[in-house]
Amino acid sequence: MKPKVPVKIVTWEEIVEWSRGLAEVIEKSGWKPDVIIAVARGGYVPARLLCDFLDVTDLLSVQSQHWVEAAKAAEKAILKFPYKLDLSDLKALIVDDIVDTGDTLILARDFVSKEWRPKELKIAALQWISPVAKIKPDYYYLEVKEWIWFQYPWTRLEDTMQFITRIFREDPRTKGRALSIDEIKSLFMEWYGIKPEDLGFYWDLALRRLVEKGVLVKDGEGFRAGRL
Repeated sequence: MKPKVPVKIVTWEEIVEWSRGLAEVIEKSGWKPDVIIAVARGGYVPARLLCDFLDVTDLLSVQSQHWVEAAKAAEKAILKFPYKLDLSDLKALIVDDIVDTGDTLILARDFVSKEWRPKELKIAALQWISPVAKIKPDYYYLEVKEWIWFQYPWTRLEDTMQFITRIFREDPRTKGRALSIDEIKSLFMEWYGIKPEDLGFYWDLALRRLVEKGVLVKDGEGFRAGRL
């Protein structure tokens, strides 16, 4: 059965490999940034790795966000905590983990271009989902031609919590009763196509945090919906 939301678990090793590959793409273009700008929060790690691989010392960030729940979109991208800089003498590279709709990158690009005014401005991402993206980055490592949710290691707990919450909120089989751990795991695999065991300690930690937040309620050996 095809999962409702196809998910790929991305490893730290893959992130390093993809970031190195992206750095090579940039190097081969003959262009080098003076400063790298991470799109918070997903762009932090790739941006820092690119600083290392491209020998760039200066790293800045801007927080532009669109996905407020794992694999679900907010109504629009928003820019948080804007501030002004003068980059008029510098070539700048904006970095994000993935170009999905592209809304966050468009917002970040337009803000940096208008408020920070770099001499040159380009965009890079580890992945570009070409069928749905509204923008093509200047540099990317992987073109993704079929939408999938890439579960990055820096959002593993956050995503797992949101994945489980979504099941209890939307799946009618969770209504009005407690589910055993095996039932939750079965629904999780059906929804996302990945095994909870592949998440390691994040699975148990996610359940614990959801109970602490009141989203789930412990009921005997199982769990039932709380404040969703």
